[in-house]
Amino acid sequence: MAHFFIDESLRAEDCPVGAVATITGAEARHAVTVSRVRPGEHLIAGNGSGLLLETTVEEAEPGRLALRIDSARSVARPSPRIRLVQALAKGDRDEMAVQAATELGVDGVVPWAAARSVTRWEGQKVVKGRERWRAIVREASKQSIRPWLPDVADLTSTKQLAVLAQGTRMLLLEPTADIRLTRLPSVDDAADAADVQATAARDIVLVVGPEGGIAASELEMLEAAGALRVRLGDTVLRTSTAGPAALAVLNAALDRW
Repeated sequence: MAHFFIDESLRAEDCPVGAVATITGAEARHAVTVSRVRPGEHLIAGNGSGLLLETTVEEAEPGRLALRIDSARSVARPSPRIRLVQALAKGDRDEMAVQAATELGVDGVVPWAAARSVTRWEGQKVVKGRERWRAIVREASKQSIRPWLPDVADLTSTKQLAVLAQGTRMLLLEPTADIRLTRLPSVDDAADAADVQATAARDIVLVVGPEGGIAASELEMLEAAGALRVRLGDTVLRTSTAGPAALAVLNAALDRW
């Protein structure tokens, strides 16, 4: 099955095996006019909220796709969630990071206006930038056939990240950190069962700085709020690759892979 299409209006209770689901609008137009989907083909459809349908195309018209449901399943959202805070970066390096992280299973991305970010989202760029990231996330999710569509948060400041750090397990990717991400203390190192449960339930937030790195003042503010500096190894990765690389390490550590 080479094709995967997302329609947020699909609901599990309306999609029993044997029923016909209908996808309309831009997604259907893309399926018929770009992907050249034709009756009799098999494809996967989902709603971006855990529902996956294996289907056979019954009708394929521009703007309308009728799919007979061959099987249906609901996939639970991963826990704990992993979010990537990606600093705005020049060129398309931040977008490259968002695309790769989505393919690797990130649960959400947060655009960050870091002190050393050369690129700035101001005025209309704030809305356009977020919509651009949403489009990247959507297409990368379709390419990788992801049951859950990652969310894209509003543009975030360092002060807002400090608030986020208080209720999550925030990891600052910093090449000079003493702790390697591969040797990160696990929940098993917590003092008692209650601490284990509380630590395991917290979302993990990976923070990646821009080309110039995270400023010292930002590191201090986030660490004071509970964030922890970690490094990936002895080399310095680009802002476009650090987040996806860290996500791969966490996927293995959390048995996602």
